[in-house]
Amino acid sequence: MFARIGFVTLSILVMVSAIAVVYSRHESRKLFVELQSKQELRDAMNIEWGKLQIEQSTWATHSRVASKAITQLGMVVPEIEDVRIIKK
Repeated sequence: MFARIGFVTLSILVMVSAIAVVYSRHESRKLFVELQSKQELRDAMNIEWGKLQIEQSTWATHSRVASKAITQLGMVVPEIEDVRIIKK
């Protein structure tokens, strides 16, 4: 009698354990797929960030800033006699 109850109990526990293993593997695979997706997104964002940094450095070159200062703001390089040096 007790042997039969023990056998049934162990059989149920083995089945529950097997189902838990299958569920765990499924979740693991699902999370791995999500991880790969996030890594691809990260790589795409890193590429975009690099492109934006190149674009920013292009817009901030000295010659471009000087050209815009002259054309849009009407700025000019002062003559030597107009320059005043102030010492502390």
